[in-house]
Amino acid sequence: MGFFMSYSFVVFVDGCANLPKELLDGIKLIPTDYLLDDVPQKYLGDVDHFDGHTFYEGLRNGKVAKTSLLNTNLFEEHFRPELEQGNDIIYISMSSGISGTYNAARLAAEELMQEFPDRFIHIVDSYGCGFGNGILAIRASSLAKNGVDVKEAATRLDSDVPHICQYFTVDDLEFLRRTGRVSGVASTIGTVLSIKPILFGDSTGHIVSCSKVRGRKQAISALVSKYKEKVMDVPGQHVCISHGDCLEDAKALRDYIHEISPDTPITVAQHEPFSGAHVGPGMLGLFFYGKER
Repeated sequence: MGFFMSYSFVVFVDGCANLPKELLDGIKLIPTDYLLDDVPQKYLGDVDHFDGHTFYEGLRNGKVAKTSLLNTNLFEEHFRPELEQGNDIIYISMSSGISGTYNAARLAAEELMQEFPDRFIHIVDSYGCGFGNGILAIRASSLAKNGVDVKEAATRLDSDVPHICQYFTVDDLEFLRRTGRVSGVASTIGTVLSIKPILFGDSTGHIVSCSKVRGRKQAISALVSKYKEKVMDVPGQHVCISHGDCLEDAKALRDYIHEISPDTPITVAQHEPFSGAHVGPGMLGLFFYGKER
């Protein structure tokens, strides 16, 4: 079975999965490229080696980060060696609602399966980003390690997608305004009145607002309330928290979640740069298996 000798298939994600090294067992990474003040940057995907403070401090001071979708050739370059070794593949993609990456991966899979008719590739549209697809990658790796057939695993993962809850808030609405998430007027009002939106990835993979609160503490409380309302008691539940260089807020959120679910593992990590460019410094996100999105 190639690199992962004891796994029934190979799991791929890209850097948007936000996974620290401790959660990358059985998972292969595809790097993501972006521009920072028009200077090319390569993010290899291991968030432990991402200098989040420098990146987000740069954004605070006016640097501009730009991203583009991962192209079909990139997927073919990473998938082909696994297929040549006789391995099947599942790739957990960022949301098709916010990026063309899913379609690029799907096209690569279709072309490669014609070339390798005995192999199977499945592209999971996570309808999420950050830990929103990272949690699914953890699940996929567990299925592969336990010898679950790749087609059965694909079915299970697709059925998990509607249960991946991803709620977050941002400190500065300007970054969302730049990508068309809020109007210029709403951005100004939010800054002046300290209004914080509570956002989530909906069932179509788009980022939408579910409420607005005044101030950071209320925003953290709102995330905790969403967890209480939505969380499922499922085997292997793993709560993940990502932040745009606001570690103390992330720790406070972790402590609140720990009070509710003391036996559930919680991972806290910087939010990766690829989607971090769109949400900006101060982003605070909560990701978990829930009853519904």
